[in-house]
Amino acid sequence: MSLLYSLLVGGVAGWLAGNLMKGGGYGIVLNIVLGLIGGIVAGWLFKEFNINWFSGMHSILADILKGAVGASVVLFVAGLFKK
Repeated sequence: MSLLYSLLVGGVAGWLAGNLMKGGGYGIVLNIVLGLIGGIVAGWLFKEFNINWFSGMHSILADILKGAVGASVVLFVAGLFKK
């Protein structure tokens, strides 16, 4: 069940980040990958900078928001290298 949960959250988070950063999604597979990587990046960044935005929330919404924030950071950094 946790794999299905991760795929669902990763897909939604990646799609959300894709719409925020570029204006469109990247397809279901890349959205899931972006969301999963984004969740890892957000977890590391939030811990590193002692950010507690979602610490009280233990829900799918908090996981999606964390993944979207992390995926947006990943897309932003990737855009810097593209130029």
